[in-house]
Amino acid sequence: MNRVYLSSPHMSGRELQLVQDAFATNWIAPLGPHVDAFEREFAAWVGMPHAAALSSGTAALHLAAMLLGVEAGDEVVCSSLTFSATANAITYCGAQPVFIDCDAVSWNMDPDLLEAELERCARAGKLPRAVLAVDLYGQCADYTRIVPICERFGVTLIEDAAEALGATCAGRPAGSYGRAAAFSFNGNKIITTSGGGMLVSSDEALIKRARFLATQARDPAPHYQHTAIGYNYRMSNVLAAIGRGQLTVLDERVAARRANFDAYAAALGELPGVEFMPEAPYGRCTRWLTCLTIDPVAFGATREDVRLALEAENIESRPIWKPMHLQPVFASCRAVGGAVSAQIFEHGLCLPSGSNLAVADRNRVIEIVGRCCGTVRT
Repeated sequence: MNRVYLSSPHMSGRELQLVQDAFATNWIAPLGPHVDAFEREFAAWVGMPHAAALSSGTAALHLAAMLLGVEAGDEVVCSSLTFSATANAITYCGAQPVFIDCDAVSWNMDPDLLEAELERCARAGKLPRAVLAVDLYGQCADYTRIVPICERFGVTLIEDAAEALGATCAGRPAGSYGRAAAFSFNGNKIITTSGGGMLVSSDEALIKRARFLATQARDPAPHYQHTAIGYNYRMSNVLAAIGRGQLTVLDERVAARRANFDAYAAALGELPGVEFMPEAPYGRCTRWLTCLTIDPVAFGATREDVRLALEAENIESRPIWKPMHLQPVFASCRAVGGAVSAQIFEHGLCLPSGSNLAVADRNRVIEIVGRCCGTVRT
């Protein structure tokens, strides 16, 4: 059997035309007309006036934290249930992450725990430099609550929307709530540029500074002159051409992934012990990945039993992100709560969810998961 991937790239055909244009005009190196156009088109899509196309979502997070004043010795409150890039970007600035548990409604940062932590920090006389909230697995955090909490304490909000392009919260697009927001176009994301990311903001000066720093902070001079430390973080014109083609079919890609989720939920949702990641009532999830939890007692097999059964059939699945407060590299960092995300990690699994997932392959996944039910008594 050909391998069934968790989330593989899905080209529309228009990407090749735009890449050929980049070759025909010899705009191959970083920067160029497709970079400029991709920034404009992407900014319009997410409802933010300014955008900088970068080499990765991690680069976008790093520049956002740095440009919003995160420095050595600071604390930054961030989601615990996330990919490591979120917390890594904080450490690049020399700051310390403080991990907040998720809630069961959205699997994103718990606003009640955030509020309690900021109240504790205010009483101690040392507020964190920023709050870095994650939009997990295609679902926005609850910004209807998080934004007012951050405003009340005067703490800057950064949005890690790497996994949530196309999602909404209270009718607004993912990436439109923070002072700055980061997106990823890694190969497994809902649209891809092979590798790449985008930083968006309503602050034009911030985005201009990000572009400057991302091109090795080269000062305007006929020779190479630098008065600041820079980074090689800009996106190439070729990759931006791919991104432009991908952006034209974003709605279709979201619809396909939501259809995958609907099919899985209809076929597996009544199995004992199976619960799917909920769609929070305040927004619309893209279902970038279809995620579920498996209660081993009720289901009769563990999450790992199911993963291995799928792997035996050459089908890729993956455990939910291991929370950052459980990662050895962050063992010394403070955590607020943690039981909810730990439980989700212990029992959680991501099923193949690509927008190009064949119905026959999806049915194979459904059949194998169903076959696992009751096979291992715990």
